[in-house]
This record gives sequence, C-alpha cells and structure tokens, in this order.
Amino acid sequence: MKRYIKTYLTAIVFICTCLSSCVDLDPVDYSEINPSNFPQSEEDLKALVLSCYYPLRGNWWDGIHSPSERGVMFVNDATTEILTQTWGPAYDCSLLNFFPETEGVTFFYYENKEPYGFANKISRCTLVLDQIEKSALSNDLKARYGAEVRCARGFLSYILFDMYGPLVIAPIEVLLNPLEETPLPRLSYDEMVKFIEDDLLFAADNLPYPGATEYGKFSKGLAKMLLIRLYLHETVNNKEYYTKVEALARELMDSKYGYQLMSDYPAMFELGGQGSANKEIIWAIPSSSEGPNMNQWHMGALPTDFNQNGMGAGWGICTSTWWFYDTFEPSDTRKTYLLDHYTNAAGEVIDRNTPNSPLATGPIPLKIGYDPSVLGSGGYSDIDVIIYRYADVYLSLAEALVMKPGASASNYTEALSYVNKVRARAKLKDLKMNDVNTQEKFIDCILTERSHEFWCENGQYRADLIRHDKFVQRAIDVTQTPYANKYKELYPLPLSVITDGKGQVKQNPGYDK
Repeated sequence: MKRYIKTYLTAIVFICTCLSSCVDLDPVDYSEINPSNFPQSEEDLKALVLSCYYPLRGNWWDGIHSPSERGVMFVNDATTEILTQTWGPAYDCSLLNFFPETEGVTFFYYENKEPYGFANKISRCTLVLDQIEKSALSNDLKARYGAEVRCARGFLSYILFDMYGPLVIAPIEVLLNPLEETPLPRLSYDEMVKFIEDDLLFAADNLPYPGATEYGKFSKGLAKMLLIRLYLHETVNNKEYYTKVEALARELMDSKYGYQLMSDYPAMFELGGQGSANKEIIWAIPSSSEGPNMNQWHMGALPTDFNQNGMGAGWGICTSTWWFYDTFEPSDTRKTYLLDHYTNAAGEVIDRNTPNSPLATGPIPLKIGYDPSVLGSGGYSDIDVIIYRYADVYLSLAEALVMKPGASASNYTEALSYVNKVRARAKLKDLKMNDVNTQEKFIDCILTERSHEFWCENGQYRADLIRHDKFVQRAIDVTQTPYANKYKELYPLPLSVITDGKGQVKQNPGYDK
C-alpha cells in the first residue's frame, strides 16, 4: 500500500503550481507546507479542488486525456477500426495483442517503474474530500467543491473501470495512515458501479448548470453525461438501465442546459471552434502551446514527410484504417480531416496507392484542423481537446429507445429522428425506417454513426462495440488478428498491482494463465 499511495502533499503542491493558468494564487513557500498549516483558507481548498482536475487533462506525461499514445483515446480507439499502425502501441492494440507485461496499456492503472498511473489519483480525490469535509466552509460551499471533486473521482474511476474492471479503492481510513501497509482487494463489480454512480449522482445534484460554469470546469451536464456512459455500460447486465439512459438524455435536452448541435462539424475542431460559444460541447480541455494542457495530436497523426497547409512533418505514430474510411458515405463532412492523400516535402502527392506509402495502412486521422503555429511551438496546438459533445446525447437516447424493454414502433420512429439530426449536420440524407426496421439493423446503424461522429475524441467507441458484443469480431474483420478473444474486452492489470496486492488482488480472467 505504501507504494500504491503517492506522497499526498508533494503531489498537491506540484499540481497547484502547474494549474496557475486556471487560478491566481499568491506566492507560497511550499517548503513550509505540512498538514498542520495547509489548507487554511478557502483559496487553499480551491487549489486542492483544482488538483483533482489535473489527471484528467491532456498532458503527455500524466494526463489521461493526452491526445497521444499516452492517452486513453489513442489506446481505446486503436483496439477498433479507427486507429492502427505497423509498429508500436497502436499495432499491439489493433491486434488485441496485449498481456500483463504490455506497459502501453497497463500503465494507465499504475506501474511501479512508471510514476504516472491514474489509480492513485482516485485516492487523491478521496483525501481532498476529507479536507473539504473537515474545513470550516459553509455546507453550501462544501457541497459545491465536493461536487467538483466527486465528479473528477467518478470520471476517472469510470474510465479505469471501463478498461480494467473493478478497481482497488482505498478508503479514507487507510489513506490517512500511509505508513501502515494495508493490501486491499478490488471492489466487487456491484460495489464498483455503486461507487462511481454515487459520485456522479452527487455531482449532478450539486454542480451548476452549464451556463453558470466556467469553460473547462465540470458542470451538471457533464456529470449526467458520465452517468449515461456508466448506465450504457451496465445495460449488458440489465436492460432496465436503458430507461435511466432515456431519462437522463431527455433531461439534458431541456433548454436550461443550453446544449445544441453546431451547424458545422469540421469547424468545431478547427482553431477558434471551441470555447463557451460552442453550445455542443459538454466538456473540453482548454489547450495551449504554453501548457499546462497540451494538444500534440498533429504531431502524432501527421506523417514524417508531411508538408501542406502550413504544417510540416509529424511523428506518424498511427494511421486510421481503410476499412474505417470506406464505411463513410462520400458526402459525409465528418471525414473532412480523415485525409486520404497529402503533399510531402518533395511536393509529391501521396495516397494509398503510392509505393511504400505511409498511408498503406490507412488515412491520416487528423480530426482537428490545421494549425500552422504548431511548427514554432514545440509541436503543441491551441485547439482545445473536446471530450464530450451533445451529439452523444442524441445517439444515446436513440439507442435507449430502441433497446429498452418493451420498445414500441413509435420509439423506433423517435429514435430515427435523433439519428437523422446527427446525420443532417454531416450533410447526409435521412435514413428511412426500412433501413433500420429491426433492432439489429438499428444498432448497427447507431454504432456506425458513433464511429463516424466520435472518432479520435474520447475513446468510448470501444465500449460501444463491447456493449453489443461486436468488439472481438470487429478486430478479426479488420485485422484478421489471431489474438482476438472474449477476455480481451478488458485490459490486463499490470503485474505491479498483483504484486502489491499480496494475494488480495486477482488478475482479470484470461490473463492469469
């Protein structure tokens, strides 16, 4: 347990300094900080609350939403048709060729030799909640700040639960005694779901509406969107969860949330397309070439000889797949930045048919617009990283209407209207009921729309395929991999977690042989 829990105050101090762009703090002599004198004021507590946002940002080193091979979007999308490569983490993931020793997928939990895992950050949130509860703040302020922290904890817990299954969650009594070694088992499945749900329900009740929330901060809308994702995850075990998804989606469509689809899909991902004026964004990570939130996706996606639209060579760590590209209709604007050709440094046009083409495996999954300033900024873009959007509410509601127990013909009709709203924004013709006149056809349609709508955003398409038992077969269809197996729907726990558990923590089935 001692190795599992990072030194709390040291982490908090580092985080508060890195988050200086989000909050103005007076200079503090951090060498003098200890539990007896920090936190002392509401400003101190605000800094602790902000520290809980830290692991959810986009930094390459220790941001779980890093738009790079170090982020969950990359790893999760690489297990689907969206991303691949002929080497590296994307290659392993696309073949489902990962094991407990595959650090590219296990480090998100934690590795003893890798200081940037994320399970420890759940414990940090628990400690901050304890500090808030012990403070002299009013009950209203305790609820407000506690809601932000519980949203962060629920958000992070859901991501890791979706990847690894139930987690080891340390209670506050253990965390307050870090020198006492206390190996803990993973929560049971039901305990894990309740832990996440309780956090997100509290956050949904106590966070402000989007219109009263600073851009980049957590809102009531995000908490409910995360509940939708949790409940969709649980429909595999109980279809009644679809009724909860329906209720939440309808709630988010209420005008008091202020959400709406933007008219121009590509523009949302271009310079100037984010910010509070974009009413489709449920949550995004404000990014800057100066940090602390960094968007390096141009560098990861662009080939090493790229030279067009004011942008130069990238690292070429991944491509998409032609299997994915060929599923788009010709006029679909959502593939605008899924580049099927480019101009290289020699002035040559490169496409899938060019000998030894970097696009042999698939098109460039650029997703975001061109940003010429990347050349002079060390590879960082000022385009924000969008994680959740209102289009997800429409497609979640459509799925709930079709899949809930006792779904009626009118439910199918309503569901199709939401799918067509999303398609219309992409400049596509409406689907007819004959196109989706069975539950299986409708779900196949929704999965296709999800992949086309949310590719290279939050990595949740993997969970969508798993939910409908299509994940393993999709990998076989796209890559003909010999490693596909039902147990690969979860990633393995890192060996360090098993070792530190001292017999209390069991490996995920299939990886324990």
